[in-house]
Amino acid sequence: MAEAVLTVKNLNKSFGRKQVLHKISFSCAPGRIVGLVGANGAGKTTIMKAVLSLTSSTGEVTIDGQKSTFDHHPVLDEVGALIEYPGIYPYLSGRDHLKLFAMGNKNTQDIQALVDALNMDKYIDTKARNYSLGMKQKLGIAMAFLNNPKLVILDEPMNGLDPQATKELRDLIIAKRDEGVTFLISSHILSELQKLAEDLIIIDHGKIVQETTMDALLESNNHFVVVSTTDDVKAKQVLSETGYKLVGDVEVKIQTKTDDAVADVLKTLSDNQVTVTDVQHQDEDLEGSVLKLLDSEDQK
Repeated sequence: MAEAVLTVKNLNKSFGRKQVLHKISFSCAPGRIVGLVGANGAGKTTIMKAVLSLTSSTGEVTIDGQKSTFDHHPVLDEVGALIEYPGIYPYLSGRDHLKLFAMGNKNTQDIQALVDALNMDKYIDTKARNYSLGMKQKLGIAMAFLNNPKLVILDEPMNGLDPQATKELRDLIIAKRDEGVTFLISSHILSELQKLAEDLIIIDHGKIVQETTMDALLESNNHFVVVSTTDDVKAKQVLSETGYKLVGDVEVKIQTKTDDAVADVLKTLSDNQVTVTDVQHQDEDLEGSVLKLLDSEDQK
């Protein structure tokens, strides 16, 4: 198995007397998209800042086999990042930003490829002071992809992006992943993260509560069957009395673990003279899975 591109061991961080990170340990494998998930204030941004030596912490961070510390971190030259809001110089154009942060004799074709991928051609040569939030965000993302980084860390990269720009970013991330780049991404837009992340690190109150894969988490989800009938009131009564778990107040929605239960539901309704006019299947999404997990943690 290939050595992890990023390894974090026993990361702790306190602000004054308040400890905000508690023994955080995880790794990111080469060419994987890792999602960092948790509620606001859970510690996601602080973890990313600690990895990037933007804040001091205790513990151990290894990037591409090299130790990185708050005081000594040359390996960060191999890392691209966007944390919180991009640092923009208002009187420079977008292209000048990219030239400024490009290391060495950066081929202008590489810069143009990023401009094209993020659809920035119309404004890349105008001053950044006139950029919208979405334009600034795309420029910050482009800066993170400069210099062919092995690891890219993105904190809320979809902030301010419209649906088209979000798709362009998603396509770029997947293309770079296919080239072997490793990603650590946090986003509160879990529906978008679900389309990208392969591995998940779920954070709650500064602690890792689960480290898993997207497939494994979604496989453990609840499955729902929604039936439309000629008498929904009677259908709910019959199913409830038979022992089925109904969800919601409006539609006839049954929580089940397998598709096999559908035939039993239909037979139960038919036996009780309730005619089914439509059947729909629904799976719990990433957001539902995470909320359920965090809620179970809070109950402990």
